[in-house]
Amino acid sequence: MIPRLKAYLGKEEILAVLKNRKHAVQRFEQAFAVQFHSNYAVAFPYGRSALWAFFKAMGIKDAEIVQPAYTCSVVAHATVLSGNIPVFVDIDLTDYNMNLDLFADAINERTRAVIPTHLFGYPMDIDKVQKIVKDAEVKYGHKIYIIQDCAHSFNARYKGKPVANAGDGAIFGLGISKQITSIFGGIFTTNNEVIAKKIRDFRDKNFRKPPRKKSLLRYLYLLAIYPAFQPTIYGLVYWMQEKTSFLNHLTKAYHLDEKIHFPPDYLDQMTNIEALVGLEQLKKYMAVRSKRIEIAKKYFNEIHSTNEWVLPLEINGATYSHFVIRTNARDRLLESFASQGIQLGQLIEYSMPHQYSYKKYAEDKLFPNSYLCSMSMINLPIYPNLTNINIDRITSLLLLYLDNHEK
Repeated sequence: MIPRLKAYLGKEEILAVLKNRKHAVQRFEQAFAVQFHSNYAVAFPYGRSALWAFFKAMGIKDAEIVQPAYTCSVVAHATVLSGNIPVFVDIDLTDYNMNLDLFADAINERTRAVIPTHLFGYPMDIDKVQKIVKDAEVKYGHKIYIIQDCAHSFNARYKGKPVANAGDGAIFGLGISKQITSIFGGIFTTNNEVIAKKIRDFRDKNFRKPPRKKSLLRYLYLLAIYPAFQPTIYGLVYWMQEKTSFLNHLTKAYHLDEKIHFPPDYLDQMTNIEALVGLEQLKKYMAVRSKRIEIAKKYFNEIHSTNEWVLPLEINGATYSHFVIRTNARDRLLESFASQGIQLGQLIEYSMPHQYSYKKYAEDKLFPNSYLCSMSMINLPIYPNLTNINIDRITSLLLLYLDNHEK
C-alpha cells in the first residue's frame, strides 16, 4: 500500500547512533540555525514545548494570543497550558492561512503575541502581518511578539524572504511526519539574542535530562518506522490503524486533539540520538524541498479543480509539506483510494473553536471556513521517495474517479 506520508530516512540515520554523541544537541542547534538562516536555535522535545517555553521565558501570562482557528491543536494547547488565552481567527480558503482582515480585528490591548501559521507550506503575506502588528503596537503602547509557526513551512518564502525570520521567532516540529525529522523534537529559532538567551536559560533550568532508556526507545522507534512505511508492510500498518485500536493506544498520550494536554515527557530535553538523526536529516533538506515542489508541479499539471474538488494554489515560495484537496466527498475518496492500495491523508480533522475544550474561547464568533476545512480536506502523498510510477497511478485514479462521478 502507498502510505499517505513517509519520512525520508536511510542508512545514514540508522548509523547515526554510532557517531560522536558529545554536544550533539548543541551541534544540531547550530546546524539548524545555519540551514534556516537564523542566528540562534534552541532544541526541545516537541515544537509545542518550544512555544510553551517561549511564553514562560518571556513572562507572558493572562494575555491574549492570536492564532488561526484551523491549525494543529498543539498551538492552542501551548497557549492555554502556559496560562494564556487563545483568540481564534478564521482562515482564507485560498491558502488556508489566517484571513488577514480578521487577523487585524482580533488584536486588542490584551494581545501580547500573534502566531501566523504557514499551513501546508503556504507562506502568508508576512509584510502585511508585520505592518498590522506594528500599527497595533503603536495603538496599544506595548510589544506584541510575532512567532511564526513553521511546522509545515521549513524554508517557505514570501517574495523571496524566509517566513521564519519575519518576526521575533519561529517554531518547528520535527516529528516523523514532518519534512525532516529528529524522530521527535522541536526547535525555536530567533535572530534576537535576548530572546534566545531567555529561552535557553529557561529550558536549561526547567527541562530535565532525559532518562537513558529514552534514547534507546527513540532509536527502536526509528528502527521500526523505517520498514513500517515500506509499501509491502504498510498494508498491515494501515489495517492496524484503521481496524484496531492498537496504534491509537500507543500514540494517544502524545496527541489528543480534543483535550488540552501535553505528552508526559514534554519537559524532557532533546536526546543526543534525536539530535544525531536531525543532523543527518539537515543534509537532505534541500533535496526534500526540491522533490516536494517537483511532485506538486506534476499534480498541478495532471489534475485541476472540478465540481468534485478544489486544488490548492500554485505559488512561488510554497514548500508543499502537504498537497491538499478540498472536497465534499472526502469519505468516498478515502475509501475508493484505500481499496486501490493508496492511502490519502486526513491531517487536521477539527476546527479548534468547535472542539469541546475550546468552545468557551470561541465566544459568539463563527468560523465557517475553518469548520468547512475540518470536514472536507484530504492530502495526496507527496514525500520525496514517492516514485514516478506511483505519482502517475495516483493521478490516473483521480481522473478515473472524476470520470465515474461526474457522469
